[in-house]
Amino acid sequence: MIVVVAPGQGSQSPGFLAPWLEDPAHRATLDRYSAATGLDLAAHGTESDADTIRDTAVAQPLIVAASLLSASALLDGRRDRVGAVAGHSVGEFAAAALAGVLSEEDALRLVRERGLAMADAAALVPTGMSAVIGGDADALAARITELGLEAANVNGGGQTVVAGELANLEALAADPVPGTRVIPLQVAGAFHTSYMGDAVERVRTAADGIAVGDPGIRLYTNRDGSVVETGAAFLDLLIGQISSPVRWDSCMESMAADSVTGIIELLPGGALTGLAKRGLRGVPSVAIKTPDDLPAAIEMLENA
Repeated sequence: MIVVVAPGQGSQSPGFLAPWLEDPAHRATLDRYSAATGLDLAAHGTESDADTIRDTAVAQPLIVAASLLSASALLDGRRDRVGAVAGHSVGEFAAAALAGVLSEEDALRLVRERGLAMADAAALVPTGMSAVIGGDADALAARITELGLEAANVNGGGQTVVAGELANLEALAADPVPGTRVIPLQVAGAFHTSYMGDAVERVRTAADGIAVGDPGIRLYTNRDGSVVETGAAFLDLLIGQISSPVRWDSCMESMAADSVTGIIELLPGGALTGLAKRGLRGVPSVAIKTPDDLPAAIEMLENA
């Protein structure tokens, strides 16, 4: 079973769409996505600097649009070769479109509102996120509770992302759990925590009346790695995920239980295939970063 996965925030880099837009067909697709988001995605993906595309309100629609752009090339005539799909954090919006839960346009419109809502929520209190690598999981859980922090992403392979007020994150970095390495992340707030409560309600209002379909492909949820049966259930999970932890470790455990034979990570790929090398040892993977990566990904799908 081949699983196609969509990355989350932080996977973007300046100019990453430039090689894709040399193809007029890809440019036309991105123009359509730009119309849905109200953003000039071509400019952000080719000309904008790191600070601009780090802005949550820009980064989220840009990443989802990039994932969908690469999927359009990868899955052309091959959709039936995909065994399952999943997305990490905001990548779940791309997964929702690939599975047929949301149209591409609705996924992009809703993720644009998500980005704006989360940016506004993050502006209320100075918060951030840090990746913690290694160490004892129970000791880390106790330490972050002591500091008033929250586990935002449990990514597997010994990586947990914690979030909360900046002073508390600095305290963790100054006195880390033995055996861990703390890496501050360049994000604007404590995403996937209680600090995002206002954003949840705003996106829930924006989603009211959106048409949903039931998944046409096996679809794993970040909530607990389970397979989602209905579109309505997944939309509710998508919204709730804004203020609840991403359990990518559970997603990988479900993939392993379902006998995954290969992982293809959509544009801008790299982070999730890196996690798979530790959490799904021995499973081949392909990360799509440029059009030059498509042949290897297509070969994996066609040989499934």
